[in-house]
Amino acid sequence: MKNAVNWFEIYTANFSRAKKFYSDVFQVELTVTPIQSDRHAHMDYALFPGNEDGNGSMGALVKLDKINPGPGGTLVYFDTHEISNELSRVTAAGGKILQPKVNIGEAGFIALVEDTEGNIIGLRSKA
Repeated sequence: MKNAVNWFEIYTANFSRAKKFYSDVFQVELTVTPIQSDRHAHMDYALFPGNEDGNGSMGALVKLDKINPGPGGTLVYFDTHEISNELSRVTAAGGKILQPKVNIGEAGFIALVEDTEGNIIGLRSKA
């Protein structure tokens, strides 16, 4: 096992708003992917950039009628080069900074952010 987590999904209430938030904060282009499934009458899916054969994990934003976003679920930490760069874009993108950058010793630095859907995500950097 290369990493304990190899895929993540962040659930959304407003798919377009969430896609804009993550695109603005992380300055990445998410790829909207049609999902055909007998299990789900309607599902919106946007992939974060990545390489399945590379290091780390891949994931997506998901709008699924049966699942609501919000705090209290699994916490996903996004890798950043320098947390302050992403933190500087959170409020303008419609999110909230819950925990500013804090030193966690040898593991680097973390911060906590609430996205536009009420999900809490973590940011992590080595510097």
